[in-house]
Amino acid sequence: MAEKKTDNRKIVADNRKARFNYFIESALESGIVLTGSEVKSMRLGHANIGEAYAVEEGGELWLYNAHISPLAAANRLNHEPLRKRKLLLKKREMTKFIGAVNRAGYTLVPLKLYFNARGIAKVELGLGKGKKAADKRETIKGREWEREKGRLLRQKG
Repeated sequence: MAEKKTDNRKIVADNRKARFNYFIESALESGIVLTGSEVKSMRLGHANIGEAYAVEEGGELWLYNAHISPLAAANRLNHEPLRKRKLLLKKREMTKFIGAVNRAGYTLVPLKLYFNARGIAKVELGLGKGKKAADKRETIKGREWEREKGRLLRQKG
């Protein structure tokens, strides 16, 4: 169960792989339309956005492949775990992001799924450009060097 709290946010799901696979140029907070059983399941920490992405359909943004597990107590009023979910953005923000996605190589990737200070479910979307294999190797190399540098500094005192 993911219960990290940062600046009054209860993070339910974190897409750590997105920052490895994409150069994130900008991020934006968005509301999400959920059913009651989805909200309860998210409060228990049963959500995964590792394979999720956002797509423009009919002038609106939709979140695909976000897995929110069905709630056992909901019985027949349960939800579909992988259904598409509508994202709530202001028109100006939406047109800005849709315009960027229409350019070559950009995609909308959910970075975090969380509850804000008021208890409302939100998604942090990132505008990402895909990394090539060499860029990913460079990221790994930089991360390993930072670890090694920290070890060396601790040994020296």
